[in-house]
Amino acid sequence: MLRHTGARRSFVHNVRLAVLLCLNAGFINGAGFLAFAVLTTNVTGHAALLAVYVATGRARAARMVGLWLFLFLSGAFTSSIYIRRFGRERPSAYSIPILVIIAVLLFVLYYGPSFDHSLVETEYFAGSLLFVMGMQNAMVSMISGSVVRTTHLTGTVTDLGIDLSEVVTQRRPIDGELRRRIYLRLCIIGFFLAGGIGGGLLFTLYGYRAFTVPVLLLLTALVYDYARVYVVRKVRLRVRH
Repeated sequence: MLRHTGARRSFVHNVRLAVLLCLNAGFINGAGFLAFAVLTTNVTGHAALLAVYVATGRARAARMVGLWLFLFLSGAFTSSIYIRRFGRERPSAYSIPILVIIAVLLFVLYYGPSFDHSLVETEYFAGSLLFVMGMQNAMVSMISGSVVRTTHLTGTVTDLGIDLSEVVTQRRPIDGELRRRIYLRLCIIGFFLAGGIGGGLLFTLYGYRAFTVPVLLLLTALVYDYARVYVVRKVRLRVRH
Protein backbone atom coordinates (compact mmCIF):
# COMPACT_ATOMS: atom_id res chain seq x y z
CA MET A 1 0.00 0.00 0.00
CA LEU A 2 2.78 2.47 0.94
CA ARG A 3 5.92 0.88 -0.48
CA HIS A 4 4.81 0.26 -4.09
CA THR A 5 5.48 3.14 -6.49
CA GLY A 6 5.61 3.66 -10.24
CA ALA A 7 5.08 0.59 -12.41
CA ARG A 8 4.96 -1.67 -9.33
CA ARG A 9 1.84 0.12 -8.10
CA SER A 10 -1.56 -1.42 -8.87
CA PHE A 11 -5.16 -0.25 -8.76
CA VAL A 12 -5.70 -2.31 -5.59
CA HIS A 13 -2.81 -0.50 -3.85
CA ASN A 14 -4.43 2.85 -4.64
CA VAL A 15 -7.84 1.71 -3.40
CA ARG A 16 -6.36 0.54 -0.08
CA LEU A 17 -4.48 3.83 0.27
CA ALA A 18 -7.62 5.84 -0.52
CA VAL A 19 -9.81 3.90 1.90
CA LEU A 20 -7.50 4.20 4.89
CA LEU A 21 -6.02 7.67 4.50
CA CYS A 22 -9.15 9.40 3.12
CA LEU A 23 -10.96 8.02 6.16
CA ASN A 24 -8.15 9.45 8.28
CA ALA A 25 -8.25 12.90 6.64
CA GLY A 26 -12.04 13.11 6.83
CA PHE A 27 -11.96 12.14 10.49
CA ILE A 28 -9.37 14.80 11.34
CA ASN A 29 -11.30 17.40 9.35
CA GLY A 30 -14.58 16.63 11.14
CA ALA A 31 -13.15 16.32 14.65
CA GLY A 32 -10.81 19.28 14.08
CA PHE A 33 -13.69 21.52 13.02
CA LEU A 34 -15.70 20.72 16.16
CA ALA A 35 -12.59 21.12 18.32
CA PHE A 36 -11.21 24.38 16.91
CA ALA A 37 -13.91 25.70 14.51
CA VAL A 38 -11.39 25.42 11.65
CA LEU A 39 -11.46 23.15 8.59
CA THR A 40 -8.04 21.57 8.89
CA THR A 41 -7.81 20.12 5.37
CA ASN A 42 -9.30 23.04 3.48
CA VAL A 43 -6.78 25.20 1.62
CA THR A 44 -9.19 26.63 -1.00
CA GLY A 45 -11.58 27.93 1.64
CA HIS A 46 -8.75 29.45 3.67
CA ALA A 47 -7.40 31.20 0.57
CA ALA A 48 -10.84 32.76 0.05
CA LEU A 49 -10.96 33.78 3.72
CA LEU A 50 -7.51 35.36 3.43
CA ALA A 51 -8.66 37.42 0.45
CA VAL A 52 -11.79 38.58 2.30
CA TYR A 53 -9.85 39.50 5.45
CA VAL A 54 -7.28 41.46 3.44
CA ALA A 55 -10.03 43.24 1.48
CA THR A 56 -11.88 44.20 4.67
CA GLY A 57 -8.76 45.29 6.53
CA ARG A 58 -8.86 42.57 9.21
CA ALA A 59 -5.10 42.25 9.50
CA ARG A 60 -5.03 39.98 12.58
CA ALA A 61 -7.41 37.44 11.03
CA ALA A 62 -5.58 37.64 7.68
CA ARG A 63 -2.27 36.91 9.38
CA MET A 64 -3.72 33.86 11.12
CA VAL A 65 -5.22 32.39 7.93
CA GLY A 66 -2.03 33.20 6.03
CA LEU A 67 -0.10 31.26 8.67
CA TRP A 68 -2.39 28.24 8.17
CA LEU A 69 -1.81 28.30 4.42
CA PHE A 70 1.93 28.51 5.01
CA LEU A 71 1.82 25.60 7.46
CA PHE A 72 -0.06 23.37 5.02
CA LEU A 73 2.52 24.26 2.36
CA SER A 74 5.34 23.64 4.83
CA GLY A 75 3.94 20.23 5.70
CA ALA A 76 3.77 19.25 2.04
CA PHE A 77 7.31 20.56 1.47
CA THR A 78 8.75 18.80 4.53
CA SER A 79 7.17 15.46 3.68
CA SER A 80 8.18 15.64 0.02
CA ILE A 81 11.79 16.67 0.56
CA TYR A 82 12.32 13.95 3.16
CA ILE A 83 10.86 11.25 0.89
CA ARG A 84 12.93 12.43 -2.11
CA ARG A 85 16.19 12.53 -0.16
CA PHE A 86 15.57 9.29 1.68
CA GLY A 87 14.54 7.50 -1.54
CA ARG A 88 11.02 7.03 -2.89
CA GLU A 89 11.63 3.35 -3.60
CA ARG A 90 12.72 2.49 -0.06
CA PRO A 91 9.96 0.81 1.98
CA SER A 92 10.67 2.90 5.08
CA ALA A 93 10.70 6.27 3.28
CA TYR A 94 7.14 7.01 4.39
CA SER A 95 7.49 5.92 8.02
CA ILE A 96 8.92 9.17 9.39
CA PRO A 97 6.20 11.44 7.89
CA ILE A 98 3.54 9.12 9.31
CA LEU A 99 5.22 9.09 12.73
CA VAL A 100 5.36 12.90 12.70
CA ILE A 101 1.62 13.01 11.94
CA ILE A 102 0.97 10.58 14.79
CA ALA A 103 3.07 12.70 17.18
CA VAL A 104 1.06 15.84 16.35
CA LEU A 105 -2.23 13.97 16.79
CA LEU A 106 -1.06 12.73 20.19
CA PHE A 107 -0.15 16.34 21.08
CA VAL A 108 -3.70 17.44 20.18
CA LEU A 109 -5.20 14.50 22.06
CA TYR A 110 -3.21 15.25 25.21
CA TYR A 111 -3.28 19.06 25.27
CA GLY A 112 -6.60 19.64 23.48
CA PRO A 113 -8.68 19.63 26.68
CA SER A 114 -6.78 22.74 27.81
CA PHE A 115 -7.82 24.64 24.63
CA ASP A 116 -9.28 28.00 25.74
CA HIS A 117 -10.61 29.21 22.33
CA SER A 118 -8.18 32.14 22.24
CA LEU A 119 -6.80 33.25 18.88
CA VAL A 120 -3.27 32.22 19.86
CA GLU A 121 -4.25 28.68 20.82
CA THR A 122 -6.50 28.38 17.75
CA GLU A 123 -3.49 29.31 15.65
CA TYR A 124 -1.20 26.59 16.92
CA PHE A 125 -3.76 23.81 17.45
CA ALA A 126 -5.47 24.24 14.06
CA GLY A 127 -2.13 25.10 12.43
CA SER A 128 -0.53 21.89 13.67
CA LEU A 129 -3.33 19.85 12.05
CA LEU A 130 -3.02 21.80 8.80
CA PHE A 131 0.72 21.11 8.81
CA VAL A 132 0.31 17.34 9.15
CA MET A 133 -2.52 17.24 6.61
CA GLY A 134 -0.14 18.92 4.17
CA MET A 135 2.38 16.20 5.02
CA GLN A 136 -0.17 13.44 4.45
CA ASN A 137 -1.46 14.89 1.18
CA ALA A 138 2.02 15.24 -0.30
CA MET A 139 3.03 11.77 0.88
CA VAL A 140 -0.04 10.10 -0.62
CA SER A 141 0.34 12.04 -3.85
CA MET A 142 3.95 10.90 -4.20
CA ILE A 143 3.11 7.29 -3.38
CA SER A 144 0.21 7.08 -5.85
CA GLY A 145 1.71 9.22 -8.61
CA SER A 146 -0.87 11.99 -7.95
CA VAL A 147 -3.74 9.54 -8.52
CA VAL A 148 -4.96 9.72 -4.90
CA ARG A 149 -5.30 12.91 -2.87
CA THR A 150 -6.77 12.46 0.56
CA THR A 151 -7.39 15.88 2.09
CA HIS A 152 -9.69 17.62 -0.40
CA LEU A 153 -12.43 16.66 -2.83
CA THR A 154 -12.70 19.54 -5.33
CA GLY A 155 -10.49 17.95 -7.97
CA THR A 156 -11.81 14.46 -7.30
CA VAL A 157 -15.45 15.49 -7.68
CA THR A 158 -14.57 17.37 -10.87
CA ASP A 159 -12.79 14.32 -12.29
CA LEU A 160 -15.74 12.11 -11.33
CA GLY A 161 -18.09 14.44 -13.19
CA ILE A 162 -15.87 14.21 -16.29
CA ASP A 163 -15.77 10.40 -16.06
CA LEU A 164 -19.54 10.16 -15.64
CA SER A 165 -20.06 12.39 -18.67
CA GLU A 166 -17.90 9.97 -20.63
CA VAL A 167 -20.13 7.10 -19.48
CA VAL A 168 -23.23 8.95 -20.67
CA THR A 169 -21.88 10.13 -24.02
CA GLN A 170 -19.84 7.19 -25.27
CA ARG A 171 -21.68 4.60 -27.33
CA ARG A 172 -19.41 1.67 -26.56
CA PRO A 173 -19.42 -0.37 -23.32
CA ILE A 174 -17.55 1.09 -20.35
CA ASP A 175 -13.97 -0.16 -20.42
CA GLY A 176 -12.11 -1.45 -17.39
CA GLU A 177 -9.89 1.61 -17.03
CA LEU A 178 -12.85 4.02 -16.86
CA ARG A 179 -14.66 1.74 -14.41
CA ARG A 180 -11.59 1.63 -12.16
CA ARG A 181 -11.23 5.43 -12.23
CA ILE A 182 -14.86 5.92 -11.22
CA TYR A 183 -14.61 3.33 -8.46
CA LEU A 184 -11.44 4.91 -7.03
CA ARG A 185 -12.94 8.40 -7.07
CA LEU A 186 -16.08 7.13 -5.32
CA CYS A 187 -13.87 5.49 -2.68
CA ILE A 188 -12.01 8.76 -2.09
CA ILE A 189 -15.23 10.76 -1.75
CA GLY A 190 -17.13 8.15 0.23
CA PHE A 191 -14.44 7.42 2.79
CA PHE A 192 -13.59 11.10 3.29
CA LEU A 193 -17.27 11.73 4.06
CA ALA A 194 -17.44 8.64 6.29
CA GLY A 195 -14.37 9.84 8.16
CA GLY A 196 -15.89 13.29 8.62
CA ILE A 197 -19.11 11.81 9.99
CA GLY A 198 -17.16 9.50 12.30
CA GLY A 199 -14.94 12.33 13.49
CA GLY A 200 -17.92 14.55 14.24
CA LEU A 201 -19.84 11.84 16.09
CA LEU A 202 -16.91 10.56 18.14
CA PHE A 203 -15.71 14.04 19.08
CA THR A 204 -19.23 14.87 20.26
CA LEU A 205 -19.23 11.74 22.42
CA TYR A 206 -15.64 11.54 23.64
CA GLY A 207 -14.05 14.93 23.05
CA TYR A 208 -10.34 15.01 22.28
CA ARG A 209 -9.99 11.28 22.97
CA ALA A 210 -11.57 10.85 19.51
CA PHE A 211 -8.15 11.69 18.01
CA THR A 212 -7.08 8.22 19.10
CA VAL A 213 -8.87 6.90 16.00
CA PRO A 214 -6.67 8.59 13.35
CA VAL A 215 -3.61 7.55 15.36
CA LEU A 216 -4.78 3.93 15.14
CA LEU A 217 -5.55 4.27 11.42
CA LEU A 218 -2.01 5.51 10.70
CA LEU A 219 -0.47 2.79 12.86
CA THR A 220 -2.56 0.26 10.92
CA ALA A 221 -1.10 1.56 7.65
CA LEU A 222 2.46 1.20 9.00
CA VAL A 223 1.95 -2.22 10.56
CA TYR A 224 0.13 -3.57 7.51
CA ASP A 225 2.93 -2.54 5.18
CA TYR A 226 5.76 -3.83 7.36
CA ALA A 227 3.87 -7.07 8.02
CA ARG A 228 3.49 -7.64 4.28
CA VAL A 229 7.20 -7.02 3.74
CA TYR A 230 8.02 -9.53 6.51
CA VAL A 231 5.63 -12.18 5.17
CA VAL A 232 6.86 -11.80 1.57
CA ARG A 233 10.48 -12.18 2.69
CA LYS A 234 9.64 -15.28 4.71
CA VAL A 235 7.82 -16.86 1.76
CA ARG A 236 10.71 -16.13 -0.61
CA LEU A 237 13.22 -17.64 1.80
CA ARG A 238 11.13 -20.81 2.07
CA VAL A 239 10.82 -21.06 -1.72
CA ARG A 240 14.58 -20.74 -2.14
CA HIS A 241 15.26 -23.45 0.38
